[in-house]
Amino acid sequence: MSAKVSITLDEEVLEFVDRSSPNRSQFINQILSQAKKSQLLQALDNAYTELAHDAEYQAETKLWDVTVGDGIDAAG
Repeated sequence: MSAKVSITLDEEVLEFVDRSSPNRSQFINQILSQAKKSQLLQALDNAYTELAHDAEYQAETKLWDVTVGDGIDAAG
């Protein structure tokens, strides 16, 4: 789904957009999609970093690691 919006760009920015692509909307959507993806990846990286420094989470992970490697054969 898309929505039509009106935005104001600096003249230099608009010249850059026009030099970069014949389709302004497509170019701006592509740039904003990349920025959104980058922001989401940064949030994910921050969450993993937080987990890596969470002692309670690390202790629970060690318990599960022991359970996974306890030698019980899933096939029976």
